[in-house]
Amino acid sequence: MTRRRIDIDVPTLARVEGEGALELRIEDDAITELRLRIFEPPRLFEKFIEGHPPDDVVDMVARICGICPVAYQVSAARAFEALFAIELPPSLTGLRRAMYCGEWIQSHALHIHLLAAPDFLGAPDATALAHSHPEIIQRGLRLQALGNRLIRLFGGRSVHPVGLKVGGFHRLPEADAVAELVGALEAALPEADELVRWSATLPLPQRQQTFTCLALDDPEGYPITGSTCLTSDGNRFSIEDFESHVHEFQVPHSTAFHAHLDGRPYLVGPLARLNLHHQRLPEAIQALINEIGLTLPSGNPFHSLTARAIEIRYALAEAARLLRQYLERPARAAHIDGIPCAGTGFGASEAPRGLLWHRYDSDPHGLVTHARIIPPTAQNQERIEEDLRLELTRFGLHHDADTLRRHAEQIIRNYDPCISCATHFLELRIRR
Repeated sequence: MTRRRIDIDVPTLARVEGEGALELRIEDDAITELRLRIFEPPRLFEKFIEGHPPDDVVDMVARICGICPVAYQVSAARAFEALFAIELPPSLTGLRRAMYCGEWIQSHALHIHLLAAPDFLGAPDATALAHSHPEIIQRGLRLQALGNRLIRLFGGRSVHPVGLKVGGFHRLPEADAVAELVGALEAALPEADELVRWSATLPLPQRQQTFTCLALDDPEGYPITGSTCLTSDGNRFSIEDFESHVHEFQVPHSTAFHAHLDGRPYLVGPLARLNLHHQRLPEAIQALINEIGLTLPSGNPFHSLTARAIEIRYALAEAARLLRQYLERPARAAHIDGIPCAGTGFGASEAPRGLLWHRYDSDPHGLVTHARIIPPTAQNQERIEEDLRLELTRFGLHHDADTLRRHAEQIIRNYDPCISCATHFLELRIRR
């Protein structure tokens, strides 16, 4: 009897943020080893921010990610605001939500057009796609630039913005700049509609899996921030109880944590949000979902690409609505002051890649004594490995090594992993 063995080594994953690798061993048409290796060194952000005041922390955590700085800032600010009993007025929460929409737009546009689209249009990378389908790359860059403009309106710059602080903003935007951006956002809505329709025409793998979804729950609308978590099993728990349900652990082959939700892998991100909250989307977007024939909730992980397109469409309209609201009823002040105190604060928001959770302990002066951050990519790593095992087996392990490698990379890219975010800290054990 002839034994068949294939060793697949992808030393560097292409078209993802950060550096990772995949090791796969197949023996007799069975996967015997599967390791999504994260080998970036730990970045120790939780230790860096100890001893710093809250507004310093809000600026510092933005440096964790150049693609999702607003998510880190908002989660941190909300944690300190909860700790110091600061309640933002609707005008300021609306502006924060509008700024956050900019991050969804730019991040999703980057992933769809420059990172994922080449997989489905026969191009090795975005540079080649720019030659064969220039209109696709141009659309992606237009939408990404619009998202960056929205972040810059509030943050002063689109990468590592500095405008957000505990209690609100350092300053409010000028009315003329807001009105100009509202026009640009509304002008982009037809293109966003076409993006959703186009995403449904891509040759996405058609398959179904069973997995648990986790996202924030916002009773007032589609969630960007919130204080309660919701699972696809119907369970709800507060962000204060997050650590009772989400357990992080180390594996030998990764410098990033893995995570389980109540003992099993789970999904966070755009598809999880859409599966749990699609009924809260505006009627125009619900009609668009019906038009493309997308059945929700979906068990096809590749529908996350369409979910990103839908969230771009939502974020454009939502930001325009909130900015018009600001023009009609401007905020009275840029921020609300609070009184520092000792205690523990929790904050969470829906980063483009999924739920981002922060916890901060402070001393009587409000200085951080301990911090813990759980980013979405770390939460998705177990789900990615589970998806690789299921889908590669279903795809057929009889394929040659190059075909299996390409398909495996496509599966990983579909989660849009932000590897650098996931390596912020590791448990340190010293034996003497």
